[in-house]
Amino acid sequence: MTKIRQRVAAMVAGALTAPLMVVALPSAPAFAHGYISSPPSRQAQCAQNLVPCGDIKYEPQSVEGPKGLRSCNGGVSRFADLNDDNKGWRVTNVGRDVTFNWTFTVRHRTANYEYYVGGTRVGYFDAGNQIPGATVSHTVTLPAGRQKVLAIWNIGDTSNAFYACVDVNVG
Repeated sequence: MTKIRQRVAAMVAGALTAPLMVVALPSAPAFAHGYISSPPSRQAQCAQNLVPCGDIKYEPQSVEGPKGLRSCNGGVSRFADLNDDNKGWRVTNVGRDVTFNWTFTVRHRTANYEYYVGGTRVGYFDAGNQIPGATVSHTVTLPAGRQKVLAIWNIGDTSNAFYACVDVNVG
């Protein structure tokens, strides 16, 4: 009878302790994915401490949200600073043809990449559902003037995409 009580007591203690352990243990860092490193995207500027931006400075590659969004933060509320056009983003002077360089920390099968200016798609690159290398570059022709470019990396094997905004002055 004593062994049964001991087993029951151990099971009850385990059942009560498990939820506390989950809450008390530190969470693992997010495994991140990719962002535009040059010209420097808004999250790259945050990571370099060029603009104060909150949490995104620690995870520039983590702006992931459902496909089809048109926001710099990919719908992630804690990265809302990326949507603020008055934040003091550094603008890169570029020519009409701009090469955007993606840096990946975790690579995914890729459906395509899209580039938008003012809601109009100005670039599209089919990736054939292949896994990219550590970096990928695309050259896009942009309209003249100061532009905010929204770049989207559409993942091929999930319903998500990664988002990056880049501020450029096209001259």
